[in-house]
Amino acid sequence: MIKAARSLLSSLSVRSSFLLMLVAGGLNVLSFAPFHFWPVQIISLALLFSQVLREGDHAISRKRAGWLAWGYGLGWLTACTSWLVYAMTVFGGLPGVLSLLALMFLTGALSIYLAAAAWGTRWLQQRWKISSTVAGLLILPGLFTVAEWLRICFLTGFPWTISGYAHTHSPLAGFAPVIGVLGLCWLNALLAAALALLLVTDCSRREKLALPALVIAVFSAGFGLQKISWTSPQGQSIQVRLLQGNVAQDMKFSQEHLNDSLALYHDMITQTPADLIVTPETALPMLTSQLPPDYLPLLNTFAQDTASTVILGVGVHDGGEQYSNSVLGMSRQYAQPYRYDKHHLVPFGEFIPPGFRWFVKMMSIPMGEFSTSGPIQPAMKVSGQWVLPNICYEDLFGEEIAAQLSSQHAAGQPVASILLNASNLAWYGNSFAIPQHLQISQMRVLETGRPMLRATNTGATAVIVPGGAVEQLLPENTRAVLAANVQGYTGITPYILIGNLGALGLSALGIFVAFLLGRRVKK
Repeated sequence: MIKAARSLLSSLSVRSSFLLMLVAGGLNVLSFAPFHFWPVQIISLALLFSQVLREGDHAISRKRAGWLAWGYGLGWLTACTSWLVYAMTVFGGLPGVLSLLALMFLTGALSIYLAAAAWGTRWLQQRWKISSTVAGLLILPGLFTVAEWLRICFLTGFPWTISGYAHTHSPLAGFAPVIGVLGLCWLNALLAAALALLLVTDCSRREKLALPALVIAVFSAGFGLQKISWTSPQGQSIQVRLLQGNVAQDMKFSQEHLNDSLALYHDMITQTPADLIVTPETALPMLTSQLPPDYLPLLNTFAQDTASTVILGVGVHDGGEQYSNSVLGMSRQYAQPYRYDKHHLVPFGEFIPPGFRWFVKMMSIPMGEFSTSGPIQPAMKVSGQWVLPNICYEDLFGEEIAAQLSSQHAAGQPVASILLNASNLAWYGNSFAIPQHLQISQMRVLETGRPMLRATNTGATAVIVPGGAVEQLLPENTRAVLAANVQGYTGITPYILIGNLGALGLSALGIFVAFLLGRRVKK
């Protein structure tokens, strides 16, 4: 059966191979939320690697390897982020065709990283004269991980549905507190390469035993790591109320509905006291300088009188053209409102990249260019716990959240015991963006060992507990309040201390060992 599959793959034309990779990449959408069928991630990637690692007369050129990997990436990213077309068309005012072209431009550009990884693997294999087994197990996972890392950090980053996120529900989740989501990308590629090698190489008897053993060992280690509690409960649990206003995006910034939004959130906040009450991102769809003069003072009075902490999503105006996407916190413990400013901004939605102002002028997104603050900001004390906010897109960048916790630990300051995400995904309608974003928050919980509160406009408003389980979740597209008791956690996971260095170190080590093996062969 393996020989038949190998023969079929080797007989495909360039065009047929490209279409196969395009489809295989697109199937990745099934490995992420809301489907959670994570084996698809490994199997589909193994199909790509089986092409890159072909040996002998069936080996492919570096150019073809890169071309097939680019097609795989294009299918993967386009299928997983197709909801961007909805936002650009419905709320950005772009024609549907132009929105689709813009998406394809983005996903095609991001797929270049994966193409470079495949091209580089073939180049190093030929240059160092190493076997496909060495290239597949040592070089390809490393370069694949570097490609995913570039998606995280290059040009502000767009790491949505990098491969590691598929494993919030798989045995590999046990590795997340140690090497983070990027490390899961490396493990995912290692397992895919092992399967690909069984498919396309004439394995020796030893390799036929060793490759399946490697897969079993990785999964077994993941199961074992899931038994380790890296953090532990701290203090008393707090009562939280997470508000989901379900304000339609086409009404949110409509002038005639502004007062309705102000009244809605005033009433939802003051309905019942709690230790912590949180609104979604930009729940108040205007700048602080535009609010009625008594609006914030009235909420502050409620917080003072009821011993509640209110965290409010609002655009803060600092004068002139300076405004930020922020959350303000009001409580008895603070003489002045606590403030957290979003610092990792979304290109085109929250800041305009150089040379693209013409493109943004074609869209009609309000408050489209925000000021930024530093990446390290303090947590807010709430009834004996310390809550560290992040706003919408920021929880895609786990290393930045880990860096904030690490800096608090290094400075001897109170380390945040609860994470908080305030979001508004109404831009993307009833799409996969909502469950995918929830899955991203689950990964942050796995990495840090701390609970995550999510207060969103249309979903997913949730409480995620250490271990990554969603303990409570509001139905999407409903107006409701999630009330829960949440326990804070203390402790430092390895990932908090080393961030993405663990995954990048594994990648570098593998490539270095492959280099040494290549030198040994030459001698």
